[in-house]
Amino acid sequence: MAISMYQVTVPTFTRILTSMDAILGKAAAYAQAKKIDDSVLVNARLYPDMLPLSSQVQIASDFARGTCARLAGMETPPFEDNETTLAALRTRIERSLEYVRTFKPEQIDGSETREIVRPLRGEPKKFTGQNYLVQFALPNFYFHATTTYAILRHNGVEVGKSDFIGSLD
Repeated sequence: MAISMYQVTVPTFTRILTSMDAILGKAAAYAQAKKIDDSVLVNARLYPDMLPLSSQVQIASDFARGTCARLAGMETPPFEDNETTLAALRTRIERSLEYVRTFKPEQIDGSETREIVRPLRGEPKKFTGQNYLVQFALPNFYFHATTTYAILRHNGVEVGKSDFIGSLD
């Protein structure tokens, strides 16, 4: 039996966004325990030319919402990128989870051949739904989720692989 487009999107995004929320919760507790203003973590980067933690969370949540919406043939609801605290980033994840969880299998399954056009380096790039999901959306989502984890780990937040992967159901 083939795996469905829905099974690759909603459960995957839900699991990793939930893990990201828990990791940000650990970051908030760490900042409080160490008496570090959480803006230090929100603005932390792995390298000066990389985006800060806030952008990593924003982009990961955008990919989760946007991928589900595009595969379902819907417009993505915009979120402002204005979070400046760990609590605000967690709220963004919560709002993204609420949105992603609204999708039903019948909205996403069958989208393998749907044409999806996204800007890539300033030029429109055409994808099939399946190629968009597997070759573009998921790698980008995981990149930004992983970078969120790496920034926090690099800054001393005690998180491990199981925190990133989340609970195995």
